[in-house]
Amino acid sequence: MTAGESHGPRLTAVVEGIPAGLALLAAEIDADLARRQQGYGRGGRMRIETDRVEIVGGVRDGATIGSPIALSILNADHKNWLDRMSAAPLPAPVDAVTRPRPGHADLAGGIKFDRRDLRDILERASARETAARTAVGAVCRKLLTLVGIDVFAHVVAIGPVDAAGVGDLDALRERSRQSDLACADSPAEARMREAILLASHAGDTLGGVFEVIARGIMPGLGSHAQWDRRLDGRLAQALMSIQAIKGVEVGIGFEAARARGSCVHDPIGYDAEAAAFTRPSNRAGGIEGGITNGMPVVCRAAMKPIATLKRALTSVDVSSKESYEAAFERSDVCAVPAASVVGEAMVCAVLADAVLEKFGGDSMRELVRNVDGYRAQVREY
Repeated sequence: MTAGESHGPRLTAVVEGIPAGLALLAAEIDADLARRQQGYGRGGRMRIETDRVEIVGGVRDGATIGSPIALSILNADHKNWLDRMSAAPLPAPVDAVTRPRPGHADLAGGIKFDRRDLRDILERASARETAARTAVGAVCRKLLTLVGIDVFAHVVAIGPVDAAGVGDLDALRERSRQSDLACADSPAEARMREAILLASHAGDTLGGVFEVIARGIMPGLGSHAQWDRRLDGRLAQALMSIQAIKGVEVGIGFEAARARGSCVHDPIGYDAEAAAFTRPSNRAGGIEGGITNGMPVVCRAAMKPIATLKRALTSVDVSSKESYEAAFERSDVCAVPAASVVGEAMVCAVLADAVLEKFGGDSMRELVRNVDGYRAQVREY
């Protein structure tokens, strides 16, 4: 669970269920927070905030102790908003935000919660909230690493520019991490930069697509037995929950709808030496029937262009009902690389939940022992 507003004092997250004995340092979480703030095309807020986490519960002497973990991230910009964003009664009346921005939660949220100052909506709806989710994802990533699961993301498209595929996962991970657009294809990255620059000069924005890959996954996470336990459904919901994400695919996704079954499903083989079932392809994205099959889990998310435009669209003032150009808040031109880091975090959270659901354990030693025993069992199948 997370709490906090974009220009409030801080963001807070509480993570429950992490076993005791997981080594965890604030610096490890800060590394992911820094990645979320990078990327060509980011806006002015990233020059104000330098996100650092404070661990305020659930960790002692550099390790989790089995109780809920509480994380806190200060909003450096809050000091400039004390007259508008205090929890106490405000010292003087403020100018209400009454012009909802198309593509944002402003109008729908204002109607739902009966708020005539739309700042009450936009402050929480802001993607600033994803800093807290990124911190949570970093905790979950540490747990996954200790059971042999690695999660990383890369950008496959920005606007009209598509990146070429890189087959080797090690190279894909390394090259995308070295790029401030999280793109492993250097020629495509240059064209993406040009597209972002052109959009910026036009007062416009760009979206794109990122892919999250989880490797080292054991078969058997998730379940076919109930709709809400299917892992692909859980991953899709988690990725779709990220601000501005409008589409999610697992494996080849929508491409499968346009192909024959013989070109969609992954044949099954067996490697006797490794005592493992094999697949020559991974079009299912590592999930069949809502259950992981041992191949890498591959998810893709489509991010719409940021809705806050310098070249504003028309809107209607909720007080006067007159037509106006929509209000403009400081914004990014393109935030797809940052969204890919948040995508990693959400996949880490879902997978950590699925691992703990299947293997249990009050301590990390117990969890790792359970996972190792299951992996041995799988080799005997």
